[in-house]
Amino acid sequence: MNALPLLAPAASFASHLQAPGVLLLDVREPDAYAAGHLPGALNLPYALYVHARPPAMGALPPLSALSAALGAVGYQPERTVLAYDEGGSGKAARLLWTLACVGHHEMAMLDGGLAWWLDHIGIDLVREQPPVTPSQPQLNWAEGVHADRDWVAAHLGDADVTLLDARSPAEFAGVDVRAARGGHIPGAINLDWVTAFDPARLPCVKPLDTLRAQFLAAGIDPAHEIVAYCQTHHRSALSWVLLKTLGYARVRGYAGAWSEWGNTPGLPVEP
Repeated sequence: MNALPLLAPAASFASHLQAPGVLLLDVREPDAYAAGHLPGALNLPYALYVHARPPAMGALPPLSALSAALGAVGYQPERTVLAYDEGGSGKAARLLWTLACVGHHEMAMLDGGLAWWLDHIGIDLVREQPPVTPSQPQLNWAEGVHADRDWVAAHLGDADVTLLDARSPAEFAGVDVRAARGGHIPGAINLDWVTAFDPARLPCVKPLDTLRAQFLAAGIDPAHEIVAYCQTHHRSALSWVLLKTLGYARVRGYAGAWSEWGNTPGLPVEP
């Protein structure tokens, strides 16, 4: 069976659910999971793989905490992780990026999430939690996936680095202020994450050729190293998934994002 792309259409996603070694993860809140989930899915709520520590409300968790969370659902590096959220939330994308941060490769998320699944795939939800064998994964941070605050600051003005701000134009311009300061990181290009969604197929994304043209038109050069950020790196996690799906070779995410940058005195800001 062929490997799935990072962003998998519902029919392809469904065809892989019973494949050997698959770990199916529902990243919605526990009450939503308990009300009904895909057969075989285990619950890994968003809060378990994001570490909200002011001012960085979307930071990566410590390796020990991430290892415990993944171990509780039986994660092993050799397993294929399939993830889904409610659709259009960025949660599944953030999980894929987090897994990439610890060097995981075989993974995919459901395009359109559960919202699209319920309308288009004939597999009913269940309430039973499948059995799980906990694991104790030994995790290490991989290179080239995360850009922390110091990395971003050190590369401002670097001609080989493009900052992609996935927030709304109002946030980017400093009109909608969600930190001590409004605006954006100097030199960043604004491409609101909502522009990725297909109005005719919500909450699925647009065709890949359309997305590729959209990124190129915005100035997101595949020859550059791209750093995606938003407020807490869940919207921009989808940008990361899309860019990797499109074949961009060097893409990082800045987990601290604007919640950290905009609340840190001394860091440069553009209105």
